[in-house]
Amino acid sequence: MARRKPGEGQTALVTGASAGIGVDLAECFAKDGYDLILTARSEGALQEVANRLSAAHGVKAHTVAQDLGAFGGGSAVAAAIAAKGLNVDVVVNNAGYGHAGALTSSDLQTQLGMIDLNVRALVELTYIYWDRMLANKRGGVINVASTAAFQPGPLMANYYASKAYVLSFSEAMWEEARGTGVHVSCLCPGPTVSKFRERAGTGKTNLGQRSKAVPSAPVARAGYNAWKQNRAVIVTGGRQRLPSRPGEIPPAQNAAEDRAQRSIAGDVSMERRRPRRLFC
Repeated sequence: MARRKPGEGQTALVTGASAGIGVDLAECFAKDGYDLILTARSEGALQEVANRLSAAHGVKAHTVAQDLGAFGGGSAVAAAIAAKGLNVDVVVNNAGYGHAGALTSSDLQTQLGMIDLNVRALVELTYIYWDRMLANKRGGVINVASTAAFQPGPLMANYYASKAYVLSFSEAMWEEARGTGVHVSCLCPGPTVSKFRERAGTGKTNLGQRSKAVPSAPVARAGYNAWKQNRAVIVTGGRQRLPSRPGEIPPAQNAAEDRAQRSIAGDVSMERRRPRRLFC
């Protein structure tokens, strides 16, 4: 008799699932037997991913083409899912974008749209499915933020601030879900090979040229494994030091990293009330 996979009978909704980390996170869930609902703006790209993952892992993979940055985009996705007679057990909020440059170097809609997609849509989808997760005492949320979440970002001020919101929101929801069986994790990647860098223009910046981007697949695996262990925060890209000013390491962040590393080694336990942050 074949061993039952942990995700069998459950469905994961993955946003921004047409490329990069979103595709790789979807594959992590598919390998564990989760059925998939993939959403992004491009129907063609979504269908290609859905067909590949369904064939490779023997799961059902549905698609919903929707611009989550549009007002009410999350509710539109939820309505399309309900119309298909599907339920959602896990929400993976991966969709997002950035813009490299001063605040007024782009038009206002680019800046407001960033907040709509990076923050509003993420909260909207979490809100819609949260009570069902709590009632079922399973499932959860993965929110994809960035190492940008840990400090201000001149010349990407709005993007950095949006990811700081995602980090704070995720850690708070992790605490709210404590002991319920619902897992919450915030994945904070460093520079990663993806279409995000191309769209945001970060690959052309001095920092982008100095930073080595890592493949998206190991980043997704680290995030997925952290979520399975119910770790509140996972930072990928090596033991990154995240300065608040050039050359300065925030003491709280440095201490959090040190505690996380020693906790992994079994030397100390984390504070009971503080969400766990894992650096790898």
